[in-house]
Amino acid sequence: MMDDAVARSELVELSRELGRPDRRWAVLAEGNTSIALGDGRMLVKASGASMAIADPTDFVAVGLPDVLALVDAESTSTDTPTGPAAVDPVEPPARPTADDLAAHGHDGPAVDAPVDPKANAPVDPAANALVGSAADAHAGGAGDDEAVRELFARGSGPGGRRPSVEALLHAVCLALPGVEAVGHTHPVPVNALLCSPRASLLVEGSLFPDQIVVLGTDPLLVPYIDPGLPLARAVRRMLAERLASTGSVPKAVYLANHGMFALGATPAEVLRITEMAVKVAETILGSLPAGGPVFLSPDDVARIDTRPDELLRRAALAAAGAGALPTSPDPATSPSPSATPATPPTPSNGARP
Repeated sequence: MMDDAVARSELVELSRELGRPDRRWAVLAEGNTSIALGDGRMLVKASGASMAIADPTDFVAVGLPDVLALVDAESTSTDTPTGPAAVDPVEPPARPTADDLAAHGHDGPAVDAPVDPKANAPVDPAANALVGSAADAHAGGAGDDEAVRELFARGSGPGGRRPSVEALLHAVCLALPGVEAVGHTHPVPVNALLCSPRASLLVEGSLFPDQIVVLGTDPLLVPYIDPGLPLARAVRRMLAERLASTGSVPKAVYLANHGMFALGATPAEVLRITEMAVKVAETILGSLPAGGPVFLSPDDVARIDTRPDELLRRAALAAAGAGALPTSPDPATSPSPSATPATPPTPSNGARP
């Protein structure tokens, strides 16, 4: 079981790293962090707190069994479809043929792919299917909202502080094997893709070895779903299916038009996952003007994922993560090189140069 004060200290450190203004991973009160206490509870950031200036009082203890019971309960909504089944993939509607268009008074060729009116270029059909699959995923309603309010009111912290509805998804992630810490952020490069028709590029393949070492080979992409119980229920089901099919837990969970969750064994791993996810997103964005990313072959990915030297490097990163977070200086507070000129070295004979 983790000591409460130690857990709060680790969350403060992680939150401030994830919320550093120069990184643009979370602004204002965006994002949140959590850690499992090992006694059936988690500490999670309180709603309205800024990660950039987090302190130990900004975290609230919440019972995991109570949260998971609510997530697994049937929705009280009666007017919209509910539950994880709502995110099953759906077949995109058939595109009109040239004859169909002509019959309705339109000239021109058949449309073979959805068209982005802003870019005047074909949109990735997989991305359209992703958005379409979320159309019926807005479950919940007033009854679910009230159930969440009641749950968090019972577990409110000092001064009545409560977690946001995203604490539900933190509980879902912390219930997975090997996950002890979670970080949720909205990095600009990651969201640039998640808010575009090319969001699927984040999960279509691996670009370079370090991506595989840090992020693994099976990140999860979730269509946009209303944050709260609908999202938590859908992601819980999708994660269970992924674990059953691959035997591993995704390190990164990408939420379309929203942000990302990093799932780690330690706060340090959460930071590494987020850093690498941002690098991957920046690489993809940089490749698009040159024709788009070229992913490694499945054979190469499998080889890198199991190569002895890469396994050793992964173990070394995990061992390093057992200590303090590897922080880097904040440019906003660090002196520039020109502000602190180096003193010339003194020659061995004692004379000044």
